[in-house]
Amino acid sequence: MRTTKLALAAAMASLLVACGNGNDSGKQQAAIQAQPSNIKAHLEFLADDDMRGRDTGSRGHEIAANYVASEFKQLGLEPGGDDGTYFQRIPFVKSTLVPNSATMSMTVDGKEVDFDFPKDFITGPSHYSEKDEVTAPMVFVGYGIVADEFGMNDYEGLDVDGKIVVMLAGRPEGLPSEEGAHLSSTRDDIAREKGAVGIVTIHTPEREKVRKFESSIYYANMPRMKWVGPNGLPGGEEQQLMGSAYVNIDAAKKLFSNAPVALDKIYEQAANNERPKGFPLNASLTLTRQSKHEKITSPNVAGILPGKDAKLKDEYVLYTAHLDHVGVVKDLSREDNINNGAMDNAAGVSVMLETARMFVEDGAPTDRSIMFLAVTGEEKGLLGADYFAHNPTVPMSQIVANVNLDMPVLLYDFADVIAFGASHSTLGDVVTRAAAKYDTKQSPDPMPEQAIFVRSDHYTLVKQGVPAVFLMTGFESRTEGEDGGEVWGEFFAKHYHKPSDEPSLPINYEAGARFTNINYEIGKEIANDPQRPQWLKDSYFGKEFGRD
Repeated sequence: MRTTKLALAAAMASLLVACGNGNDSGKQQAAIQAQPSNIKAHLEFLADDDMRGRDTGSRGHEIAANYVASEFKQLGLEPGGDDGTYFQRIPFVKSTLVPNSATMSMTVDGKEVDFDFPKDFITGPSHYSEKDEVTAPMVFVGYGIVADEFGMNDYEGLDVDGKIVVMLAGRPEGLPSEEGAHLSSTRDDIAREKGAVGIVTIHTPEREKVRKFESSIYYANMPRMKWVGPNGLPGGEEQQLMGSAYVNIDAAKKLFSNAPVALDKIYEQAANNERPKGFPLNASLTLTRQSKHEKITSPNVAGILPGKDAKLKDEYVLYTAHLDHVGVVKDLSREDNINNGAMDNAAGVSVMLETARMFVEDGAPTDRSIMFLAVTGEEKGLLGADYFAHNPTVPMSQIVANVNLDMPVLLYDFADVIAFGASHSTLGDVVTRAAAKYDTKQSPDPMPEQAIFVRSDHYTLVKQGVPAVFLMTGFESRTEGEDGGEVWGEFFAKHYHKPSDEPSLPINYEAGARFTNINYEIGKEIANDPQRPQWLKDSYFGKEFGRD
């Protein structure tokens, strides 16, 4: 049946080329085009109330995953999951802090100082044990960052083996935003590698201006998740930290009461862009907590369209889109408490499904194979993509590029696209060419301070050396008098992670089709180019993770 379907599609494609596609823009476009009605049908199903917000591990997400698998099967895609299925079933541990179990106390000069939870400090649950207690000397380590490329080593001259490290929240001024965000995400790993047994992060006046400490208290008692590796350990990690705390400004000053430098001086140095140097705090800290654990599972869904080239068919262009969302609002007094996630990310999955249809029905198989992957757990910390990155169902070395589809805001007739990752690899030029075919330009990142390149699923693949690009609708509109940036900003202010992100929004499905066409063209060029996408020589991520 699949051979007959592809042959029929090829004939239809040839007829379309012979007759012309009726577009007068003068741009070179593919004969196959995305259909707005298909995108709408997918989105309205995935963002329906019956999905209950597609929370990771929920029945609604399972239904959505079965829907995606069914679409893959109807298209004739080969299973790309485990054991000849479309599913990569991921085990997770869901951890919750036991109420009133968290304590923190300091011993300095023989005296004990207690801290109040959650007024003075907050902590999260452990994924590894039900009961934790650690007592160890404290060492201040600045921002806790090590980066030779930027001449940074906050651990220089310090012995933290068996100690609790104390570090400033945030990152130093002067680091590029994307690189700085990545380096901040590595601090726990660095502390573990150095032998630390716990981490204390201290709130700063600069952070207080952006986000008040009190706003973090709400999240202290929320469940957290981690994927469980084949070795049975969360994240597959052997070495673990035994305690952690996030400490308020005034409480943090007590930690420095016997230190050679007062915390106010540290804050002053940071504000003046001086990098604080580390030192022992001449005091010990005790951290305790209890955690409850629940085992759940949730699937990634993968389908593969095989390539035709004898050599290149064993290489893959990977499309990703996260299928999960944030579930149901706990406030039952609300009339609408379902976070439908229409834009985030039913839209991205719908675009991916339509992209898959286009490749199948184009009738001209690509040289490389193409994998379509709907991942779970993005809202929980990029977990599904990270699991795939560490446990790929095809050889990671054979994945040549990742095209990520996450929350395209399809609410206006965009005239440009933003390509996160474009400045790091040759994929930037691919995006420019693909967009130009649809009279759309590529614009620079309008909000580099947000470091969005390291905040979606493709980042987990980047850390495995895979060049990646992630498109969002730009801030220019084709509609006279309409400000795309204003529409985009209004969505984030009023609808992001709220029940109002639902199919009743004024979704522009024609714009969605054009967005799909552009992403299709990106993947098609990559799949047929004899040369793999390359990291640019001056890219930090290329130098840090790129393959030889």
